[in-house]
Amino acid sequence: MPVRLPASERKAQILRTATELFAQQGYEGTKTSLIAREAGVNEAIIFRHFNSKEDLYWAVLEASCCANEMNMQLKDVLDFSAEPEEVLCHLAEEVLKRVSSNPQMMRLLLFAALENHKLSHRFFRQYASLKYEELAGYIRMRVKVGDFRTDLDALLAARGFFGMLIYHNQIQELFGGKNVHAYEAKYVAETFVKIWLAGVRPEAAEVPKSRRARLTAAVATM
Repeated sequence: MPVRLPASERKAQILRTATELFAQQGYEGTKTSLIAREAGVNEAIIFRHFNSKEDLYWAVLEASCCANEMNMQLKDVLDFSAEPEEVLCHLAEEVLKRVSSNPQMMRLLLFAALENHKLSHRFFRQYASLKYEELAGYIRMRVKVGDFRTDLDALLAARGFFGMLIYHNQIQELFGGKNVHAYEAKYVAETFVKIWLAGVRPEAAEVPKSRRARLTAAVATM
């Protein structure tokens, strides 16, 4: 007789199987009957744990986002007492390492964007947009103290920063770039940060003499 698993373990088993199949075949290409067969359960069991196939896919996205601490807390990284280059290099390296450690996540998100816009929009609102806003807040503070240009659109600058890292990962993991050029995360992070900072830093004449004092005052008002 098949082993009867506790409900929590059965649900976790369904999630693991669904993650693998959705990442390989997408939302439309994966039937719940196939997930059930591969997970060794009756299809009805899936719908005891998840209201619909869409709910199952969302649960897969959330579980994948939390795997290996993918949903990192930027407030723990964006240190206003350190220089921007040091902070951003650390952030970039962390993002690169975490994203590359879970290549399935990128596939799941791309399938969602192509096949079920509701899921991708929900993910953006609930996860991605918050990260952009957190980094944008850091950028605005740096603008305020004179580290970055005053005409900078902070939200677009934040998207550009993350965009470099995410696109690099797509090239390496999805398009086989790592088979041509194997880059270390630290080197990629430092290179992209230098490029990004070159575009956001003000001209030398615009940098205030009392930058450190202004930074201290600005942080104190947060």
